Amino acid sequence: MIVAGLGFTTTAEATSLRAAYDKAAAGQAVAALATVADKAGHPALEALAADLALPLHLIPAAELAGQRTLTCSPQSRASYGTGSVAEAAALVAAGPGARLITPRQISDDRRATCALAIGDKT
Repeated sequence: MIVAGLGFTTTAEATSLRAAYDKAAAGQAVAALATVADKAGHPALEALAADLALPLHLIPAAELAGQRTLTCSPQSRASYGTGSVAEAAALVAAGPGARLITPRQISDDRRATCALAIGDKT
């Protein structure tokens, strides 16, 4: 299963998330979206999930902490204890033994990121 992990600012718009998703997911059969649980209900997130008709996995922040990522955002490290919310969320949602297949891609407005992980979780 391929999971698209998302990280984004509170000011992100649906176009921000879609741009990051499109960069990361080009040519991939994404089965689900994932992000940190404190982003639940964000209008841009809800819009993207509805537009893509994909299930959304909300990951508790504590499960993101300590996830090894390929990239590192100082803000993500300070807030969540991991280098990339997008990468960590994708890894957790894809299950044990998951691996990143696309490191975080950043929207042009720098308000959203997306990374893909593949794993055996169903």
